[in-house]
Amino acid sequence: MTWALRFGGAGLVAMAAAFAAPLQAAPGFDSWEALGEALFFDPNLSRDHTQACATCHDPNTGFVDPRETDLGRAVSLGDDGHSLGVRNAPTASYAALTPPFHLNAEGKWVGGLFLDGRATDLAAQAGGPPLNPVEMAMPDESAVVARLRETPEYVAALQKLAGADVFDDPARAYAGITQAIAAFERTAEFAPFDSKYDRYLRGAYQLTREEDLGRLLFFSQQFTNCNLCHQLKTSLVDPAETFTNYEYHNIGVPANPALAHMAAPDRGLLENPLVDDPAQAGRFKVPTLRNVAVTGPYMHNGVFEDLRTVVLFYNTYNSRSEARQINPETGQPFAPPEVEGTLSMEELTTGPALEDVRIDALVAFLKTLTDARYEGLLE
Repeated sequence: MTWALRFGGAGLVAMAAAFAAPLQAAPGFDSWEALGEALFFDPNLSRDHTQACATCHDPNTGFVDPRETDLGRAVSLGDDGHSLGVRNAPTASYAALTPPFHLNAEGKWVGGLFLDGRATDLAAQAGGPPLNPVEMAMPDESAVVARLRETPEYVAALQKLAGADVFDDPARAYAGITQAIAAFERTAEFAPFDSKYDRYLRGAYQLTREEDLGRLLFFSQQFTNCNLCHQLKTSLVDPAETFTNYEYHNIGVPANPALAHMAAPDRGLLENPLVDDPAQAGRFKVPTLRNVAVTGPYMHNGVFEDLRTVVLFYNTYNSRSEARQINPETGQPFAPPEVEGTLSMEELTTGPALEDVRIDALVAFLKTLTDARYEGLLE
């Protein structure tokens, strides 16, 4: 059963009801994907039974967290009802296509899950939130496994899929949980490739003049630098483009003044235990632009609310106009970088300043990257 069938037209109302009581598991989880789907929506795997993977990665809103907190939607609320995260929850859309965390031939860090790549692969990422004290807040792997064992259908499914003795070792059983969730996240539910852009590539949609101008600007290094970081494939018509090269860059994002609970600047990639090079401070993984128009707020700290503001922010590196240095959301100049000294200036300063018509065209093109089921969320 897919999430679409489970929640149907009731959408968030049905999700809220599902989170209000333990999920009633349907019998016959005969595949890793089916078991993972059930676990993805089950709040019983959190300490206070209030939070599931789907809480912060809501399938009805582009797999991001739609909940408002005292800080808006910049960060997520924890299972205890008062703890707050320190980063904006990235979309889980297309996350399964992320390569493992590694150094490429050019000596650059690439891939990995979370904004600093600290989870090598999707299963490792799935294992993080249940044990995070400000997220799902379970004390250890054994406690999560004990919660799973409260549902006989889960027990039977995991024994069938991973072996009858899987529960003899809590670490092995926990790995089974993360494997199942990862398997569900690899399904087409998360990566349908059915946006207007995809339909355009298949000849099933005609881009508007504004959208087409935005497309040309996006892929042109003469006019913008977008595709330096937000294009993975070499072909401009590749049907599996994820709109990220999965590298890490410091683009000078300002601190979010709303996040007063942050004790220090976020060092990004340097928070990854595998990375100790100070030159990596302030670098974050280039996010996919799939569904970007419906998955704000933006940047690792949710500092920008509007997609057009993000494009204007990038434009500050190429414009000498004082007016172009103003953040339209605050009426003040864009604030300085949260982390100085490691900015990717070569990538940021490629291309001329853009006038309003081209900025609007880029935004229009970015909206075409929205999966069909979320087009109703576009403004």
